[in-house]
Amino acid sequence: MTPQKLRERRARILKLDRALKKLFPQARIELKYGTPLQLLVAVQLSAQCTDKMVNKITAKLFKKYKTLDDYVRAGKTQRGVREFEQMIRSSGFYKNKTKNILAAVKIIQEKFAGKVPKRIDDLLLLPGVARKTATVVLSEAYGIVAGITVDTHVIRFVQRFDLSDYTDPVRIEKDLMLLLPKKEWPHFTHRVIHYGRYLAPARIYDTTKDPLVKIYPKAAKRFRVYKVA
Repeated sequence: MTPQKLRERRARILKLDRALKKLFPQARIELKYGTPLQLLVAVQLSAQCTDKMVNKITAKLFKKYKTLDDYVRAGKTQRGVREFEQMIRSSGFYKNKTKNILAAVKIIQEKFAGKVPKRIDDLLLLPGVARKTATVVLSEAYGIVAGITVDTHVIRFVQRFDLSDYTDPVRIEKDLMLLLPKKEWPHFTHRVIHYGRYLAPARIYDTTKDPLVKIYPKAAKRFRVYKVA
């Protein structure tokens, strides 16, 4: 990113973030959980799945698997694995998610004394955990700001509003960390997710009613535009 692009993008993202803050002042994670372990499981289930569906799944899942030992025990037998698979089946990619979650809890038990770790490097050792999951868990469960969570909503937002030259989540995160004050890192993603879900969906919508497009008019041309008759 050139110094000029850095200045322009920094000024733009601050304006966009202020507008998002006004639009969604109470934006927060919509996954339901009670413990760091439940959050870790819910975030892993949310890959390629809606939060609404994950919450429906975990409402039953968390009643059956109440402790780390319950998850570890499930991974010890074929029957336990199959039961877990069936409980999360509607999340999609359920076999791979089952494999990762049950492997992760075993590592947590053996390597981290049964506690979901509080260091990003430790979290990244867990199967199925990349920076997106790690930053969410640290921020939401422990109040530790280790980066900016980059999901599909954030990637689309960054592309629309020309905030990075990359499409790779890791490179996008690095750019966003340069552009935003650290105090905004934990909140930015939630605001962008709400923006994508409730104001600017992936399908066609009326961009003339989108206040963020007024900040950066080129965004209307970077997206499918619904033309009012």
